[in-house]
Amino acid sequence: MPTLAELLHENSELQSADIEWLHLLVGDWQLLSDLSFADLILWVRSSRVQWNAIAHIRPTTGQMVFFEDQVGARASKARAETLEQAFSERRIVRERDTEWRDDLPVREESIPVVRQGRAIAVLTRHTNLTTMRTPSRLELTYLATADALSRMIAAGEFPHASAPTGLRRGAPRVGDGVVRLDYEGVISYASPNAISAVHRLGFVGDVIGGSLSQIVTTVLRDSSPVDEGLPLVLTGRQPWRTEVGSGGAVISMRAIPLTEAGQRFGAILLLRDVSELRRREQELMTKDATIREIHHRVKNNLQSVAALLRLQARRTEDRNTRSALLEAVRRVGTIALVHETLSQGFDETVDFDDVAERSFRAVVEVAAYDKPIQRRRTGDPFGRLKAEDATSLAMILSELVQNAIEHGLSATGGTVWVDVERTPQVKGPDLLTVCIEDDGTGMPTGRHPGSGLGTQIVQSLVQDLRGVITWTDADPHGTKVVFTAQLRTLSGDGSTTPYGSPGPGPVVGAPAVPGPTSPTSTPT
Repeated sequence: MPTLAELLHENSELQSADIEWLHLLVGDWQLLSDLSFADLILWVRSSRVQWNAIAHIRPTTGQMVFFEDQVGARASKARAETLEQAFSERRIVRERDTEWRDDLPVREESIPVVRQGRAIAVLTRHTNLTTMRTPSRLELTYLATADALSRMIAAGEFPHASAPTGLRRGAPRVGDGVVRLDYEGVISYASPNAISAVHRLGFVGDVIGGSLSQIVTTVLRDSSPVDEGLPLVLTGRQPWRTEVGSGGAVISMRAIPLTEAGQRFGAILLLRDVSELRRREQELMTKDATIREIHHRVKNNLQSVAALLRLQARRTEDRNTRSALLEAVRRVGTIALVHETLSQGFDETVDFDDVAERSFRAVVEVAAYDKPIQRRRTGDPFGRLKAEDATSLAMILSELVQNAIEHGLSATGGTVWVDVERTPQVKGPDLLTVCIEDDGTGMPTGRHPGSGLGTQIVQSLVQDLRGVITWTDADPHGTKVVFTAQLRTLSGDGSTTPYGSPGPGPVVGAPAVPGPTSPTSTPT
């Protein structure tokens, strides 16, 4: 299905400012549809005699007219004449004869969409007349407000370009509660849901006939700061949104000023009780803050452990023991780095490129060798990973880079390459392939990878990631290590999608995936 912007570019020659105006209208026309109890269709003219429908919306407060989506439809000859009349004369045109559709009587109106004195499109309003009866006061108020908004659209006074964007969850709609204000901000009508919302704030008494600003002021018992836009919303003077909280209840409010010939004569307010929604959001924020604090404390504790191990290493005279303690310091520091990154985020995922870069740089820079050692990164970015994968992957990279430096480059110096390939899978988790290559002395003759503690750690972690690992000789000299990992899927709700069927364990000596072939890649 094409987007609104694509349909506008295909079916009209409107300027970017006109297209933005239509986007604003479509973004807010559910309000008009619900107040009118009618379907709305937006038409644009692609030629003098051809009109195309580019958007369609149905009411949530009444029975719909069109069961099929009207987007992409072309106006019939009779409808095109009415659309052209409303467009050229810039006035609302109502069909004299009732249209029958699927044995249902439908009333149709054409409303020109005007911007800066120019008609740029036409909005048709289709009302199902089968439900017509003696209307209640609620319905009369809704219809009168809808007619006022229709006249504002035809006069270029709606939508409001100055209305704030980026609504929080729980934005009020017509069915949540409607209040009609006069010019002075006095309530002339309030729907039952709106009255209930005001009463939840703690107000006791009649709502209709009172000043909304005075009513809300009387229930604000505490001295906590209020939104600076609150007076503008309560008087209906500006198209603004705000929230009012009192006694544990939170009411979301939105004001839409009603104008005629540029003069404000009243306003409507949409009200919604969002107390439970905001309470849950607060619980989630508290939970997120707690999780981040836990990661922060884990990081601090790990750094304390690393400091103690480093202190013990300095006091140890045995060279092998000191080396083992320093290796433990590096491994603990790598895990702490992942927790530090998690403590700065809002979910249990990690931007692993930053972690890999810092870990890669630290291993190379800390290596106490006289020969120069360079580092290079090629291939794809790692991207975001689940915390479980990030910890294992950080340990694997640290161990393999350390091995490349210690066993291959300590005597001669040289370069360590890290090449990454992340391949999305049609079914199942993404496949990550990482190649770590050095141009050092290579593996000693007769030495089989897997005998050292670091290599055993790597093999165990690769198996946890449902991957395989291989060691081969690099060309012309050096060592190449390639491992794969099946990454956990980052689902939309923050949960972890489990791995697919168990894969093979680590394999030593299997055919290697081609590593980096461009030693001239830009250093990281």
